[in-house]
Amino acid sequence: MDIKEIQNLIKFVAKSGASEVKLEMDDIKITIKTGSDSETTVVHQAAPIAQIPQMAPPSAAIVPATTEAGAPATPAAKADDDSKYITIKSPIIGTFYRKPSPDKPLFVEVGQTIAEGDVLCIIEAMKLFNEIESEVSGKIVKILVDDSSPVEFDQPLFLVDPS
Repeated sequence: MDIKEIQNLIKFVAKSGASEVKLEMDDIKITIKTGSDSETTVVHQAAPIAQIPQMAPPSAAIVPATTEAGAPATPAAKADDDSKYITIKSPIIGTFYRKPSPDKPLFVEVGQTIAEGDVLCIIEAMKLFNEIESEVSGKIVKILVDDSSPVEFDQPLFLVDPS
């Protein structure tokens, strides 16, 4: 099973409403438990570490921007302005980096035009550096996370103007 198949399985289980699914195959065991707001996935692979293929980094989840319940009140004009932007959210928990390394330039800056597939940032999780790619074309309007900051799953990272 590759990472895409596992991600699709997680999405399917989340949409189905099942609280727990266990899948056992010859060389892999997967248990997916869903709770009220979170998902837990446990993957056990019987193959030795050297034989496990390198997994491709997941791509960023993209959903329309919305005002959060805990956010401070903003003028209606600004709220209408933000609604036309697309929010790129973190697909994993980890540490957010804007550069590939300390001596390299930033991946993206505010005002920069991006294309689908462009690398926006890196999120480090358990010593693995996952490149987060854009699934939309547009212009970076706002970067919502500071460099080297911890991020949560589904946390907004960037606002993109698709026009």
